[in-house]
Amino acid sequence: MKLIRREFKLAALIFLLALLSWSLTITADPYAADSKNTEPGKKVYEKHCIICHGANGDGKGLVGIVHRYQKRGAVQNIYPRDFTTGVFRFRTTSTGCLPTDEDLLRVITNGIPRAYMPSHEDVPLDERKAVVQYVKTFSKRWKEEEACKPIAVKKPDWIGSSASIEKGKQLYKDMKCWECHGNEGKGDGTKADQLKDDWGDKILPFDFTSGATKMGFAPENVFTAYTTGLDGAGMPSFEDSMNEEDRWHLVSYTLVLMGRAKQ
Repeated sequence: MKLIRREFKLAALIFLLALLSWSLTITADPYAADSKNTEPGKKVYEKHCIICHGANGDGKGLVGIVHRYQKRGAVQNIYPRDFTTGVFRFRTTSTGCLPTDEDLLRVITNGIPRAYMPSHEDVPLDERKAVVQYVKTFSKRWKEEEACKPIAVKKPDWIGSSASIEKGKQLYKDMKCWECHGNEGKGDGTKADQLKDDWGDKILPFDFTSGATKMGFAPENVFTAYTTGLDGAGMPSFEDSMNEEDRWHLVSYTLVLMGRAKQ
């Protein structure tokens, strides 16, 4: 009888462990690869990324400068991202936060055309997930911090309406966006020539009249940039200084500057 009870308890324990394992599997981050085994991601990185971002992830690959251009008499250089700092511009998390795995996967998949970061949509999904985990090994921030939760983005129906555009235009003045981006959004404001990024390199404010932002025309992406800021690039977050509705009004006016809405 004791033997039967012992075997029953053992079977129950095995069942509970199996159930726990199954539960952890179905609740895991769908965008994460095996965070402990980074060897697969390293192989993907060495195949697709090392030429620009370097063996140490510091942006010092063989390519060096990915693009150089001249604007308003100044030479501008675009460098590959330095992963060792743990600072990323394009996130869905608040300013100062690490990006989510989904954020990194999105950039790897879609690329950033205006920053000369190519799309890797043709790379198998499991390899893209693996390289996300490997990129996170370059900065100690990933060991010390957790990524914040993504901000909520729900586009109102009135985006691009005349009333919203007028409110956004006034906010553009009140928030002094014109000091950097200029009165007409051409990136020629009074402070445009004084800006530097966190690494000391000269940068120019975005010219909204030139077309899509680095993340495209979508109002949701513009709102995200205004909410999270572009860490390291001098573009502040308005999450604390403007309420959500006003940020959406600013998006409406930005769409006018970009030629995507009529005033």
